[in-house]
Amino acid sequence: MKQSSIRSSIAALAGLSLVVASCGSDTGAEPDASEPVAAETVAPAAGDEDVADEDVADEDVAAVVDTTTAEPAAVEELPTIVVTTNILGDVVGEVVGDLASVVTVMPVGADPHDFQASAQEVDSMMNADALIVNGEGFEEGLLDVIENATGDGVPTHEAMSTVEPIEFGAGGHDHGDDDHGDDDHGDDDHGDDHGDEAKDDDHDHSGVDPHFFTDPMRMAAAVEGIVEFLRAEVDFADPEALGASADAYVAELVAVDGDVEGLVASIPEEQRVLVTNHEALGYFADRYGFEIVGAVIPGGSTTDSVSAAELAELAEIIEAEGVPAIFADTSSSDQLVQTLASEVGDIAVVSLFTGSLGDADSEGATYLDAVRTNGQRISDALS
Repeated sequence: MKQSSIRSSIAALAGLSLVVASCGSDTGAEPDASEPVAAETVAPAAGDEDVADEDVADEDVAAVVDTTTAEPAAVEELPTIVVTTNILGDVVGEVVGDLASVVTVMPVGADPHDFQASAQEVDSMMNADALIVNGEGFEEGLLDVIENATGDGVPTHEAMSTVEPIEFGAGGHDHGDDDHGDDDHGDDDHGDDHGDEAKDDDHDHSGVDPHFFTDPMRMAAAVEGIVEFLRAEVDFADPEALGASADAYVAELVAVDGDVEGLVASIPEEQRVLVTNHEALGYFADRYGFEIVGAVIPGGSTTDSVSAAELAELAEIIEAEGVPAIFADTSSSDQLVQTLASEVGDIAVVSLFTGSLGDADSEGATYLDAVRTNGQRISDALS
């Protein structure tokens, strides 16, 4: 725009301002509302047609830069990975970081053996880009949903599929086993005997134990399988970052394993015996050299029942072994445990994070925290 045109426009506007100000100061009267306001539009002076063009151009620019009504730029949607348990949800979340949106079905404190999903939770599983489950029947109340999701084409991975499994009872012996502590952990005959003994009651003590996560090194094996599955099924923006994150997390698992080994080292070998709420610590016992002498609920699920005769038998074992503590679950009722403890007398009830993580301000807020805390509480109770 020419300088002469700019000066001419400024002069015209200044002159108009003086006229308006003069009219207002002469009479002090308000302008007649019936008369048009003189400054509403300003015609360009002769030879200044480019002023009007400049005004139009400025309006066009203003329309471009005005973001108050503009549509937001499209954001690339992250893949959604749905995980059944909050233990695995924490692990998967740590591994994938901000590469995906991780949705955990079971909230903190939920008992995975009897958890029932809401309609919204079912919908999230059915529409996931990938579904990760514990496996081996651990999520008893979700088995139909998992089957349906898999049947509908949702890529599904069982964490147990890359873990070296053990049978129920492999970490110890049955209540009536007189050869206390003589069986080898991997003795297949022991598992068969367990099944035979179970014929007399309503409990099935045989089969693969799904509580692999009580051993952090088996969790490390599970992480490797999870990463392999996700790489094959999920389109990540940065696949290399997934591998680096997984390696870093596995290193943390190794460190926690070392911490637990250091904690249990203070427990004399003859005192490394466990009585639990249900059969949930088999992998822990297998990893760190413990023997499970009994469970209040003689089975792998908190939904199993127990008879008075079985409780009486377990009480006798506790007294004979001089067991100082019974280990309960933070995610299930300890009523039976407390009843047994009161019958035996002079025995502690210690809660462990064996089915669920704890609240954000607890000692089991993350999987790594929970494993370390379990080791500390077992060590404190048995040392």
